[in-house]
Amino acid sequence: MDNLKRSDQELLSDFLSGNNSALEVLYKRYERKLYTYIFLMVRKAHLAEDLLQETFIKAIKSVKEGKYSDSNRFGSWLMRIAHNLVIDQFRHKKQYREISNDDYELDIFSTPRFSDATIEQKMVYERVLFEVRTLIDYLPEEQREVVMLRYYGDLSFKEIAEATNVSINTALGRMRYALINLRKMVKERNLSFEFEKV
Repeated sequence: MDNLKRSDQELLSDFLSGNNSALEVLYKRYERKLYTYIFLMVRKAHLAEDLLQETFIKAIKSVKEGKYSDSNRFGSWLMRIAHNLVIDQFRHKKQYREISNDDYELDIFSTPRFSDATIEQKMVYERVLFEVRTLIDYLPEEQREVVMLRYYGDLSFKEIAEATNVSINTALGRMRYALINLRKMVKERNLSFEFEKV
């Protein structure tokens, strides 16, 4: 069977059996999603690259040591590792970085669900996401985390709860308050867009 069509678990088994090309397929499968999430959090390309590499190094080490459970979803597990590394980075600095638009060269908007949109629709969507991302920096840390994991990390609330060590109800509550706060900021700034994916 073609490596690209194999499941994550099959590829991991192949890797543990000595097939390094299986690991390369897994890396390519999740590289963009992880990098996008990390970059949106840290806003520095070189730091995002470092944290992406560290995510995969930690994952490989855990897989080799038998710490990865078959019952987990590999992509969600990788996102949890990346999320924890980002949080560690922020804790190390003792504060979140100031809002900056420098180094914003990554095209984060070329996702499949927007591939059929017109150029004009894509431009509007890009602007909306950029403005929302800027507003997210003003949210309290716990609300910012859940919004980033849901909207930019594409995790379910169950996965967010696991990643942040809280109950699903707490994760949902944080999202609810985050959206209330974002809508207030949108109104204050006279912006016009909706938050559809909750």
